[in-house]
Order: sequence, then C-alpha cells, then structure tokens
Amino acid sequence: MKVFVFFFLTALVLVSARPQNDVVITSYTNENIGVDGYSFGYEQSDGTAHQETGELKNAGSENEAMSVRGSFTFKGADGVVYTVNYVADENGFQPEGAHIPK
Repeated sequence: MKVFVFFFLTALVLVSARPQNDVVITSYTNENIGVDGYSFGYEQSDGTAHQETGELKNAGSENEAMSVRGSFTFKGADGVVYTVNYVADENGFQPEGAHIPK
C-alpha cells in the first residue's frame, strides 16, 4: 500500500508541475487570391500576434518583386513584450524594434 501511495503522489506532483501552455488562436484573417498580393494576420491567447501584407511591385517587368510589410509581437523569456516591424523587398529584410540595435 505504501508503494502505491508513493507512486500516486509522485505522479500527482509530476502532473501538477507540467507547464500549462494551452495557447489558442483568438483571431485569424487571410486574404490571398493568388494575384498581385496577399494579407494575413493572427493573434493568440498568449499575446503573440503577426500581421503581414505583400504587394507585387513592377508586375510583368524584369524588375518584378514582392514587397512585404508586417509586424509581430511576442513575450520574451524575460517577461518583456517585444514588437518587430519589418519590410522585406528588393533591398532585403529590414527589421525595426526598440530592442534591435541600430
């Protein structure tokens, strides 16, 4: 009986100590018809969010390129909420954020 109680209490401690990461998507949008560009965004119950739009520049020319703008937000391991705004185009990926060195 003592062995049973020991294993039961050990299992109870292990189950109660596991992280509770039940993150769910609270909103989601997606607009993509496959022509000229797209837009999407989502938010999660833990505060994580991401929004992005893409636009085709110089369509049909030799310099045709996708230009993307967006932002994402997340909570770091230090408890601070970080936001990154970015542009990605023919000049590369260009992130900006209060925590990113210039």
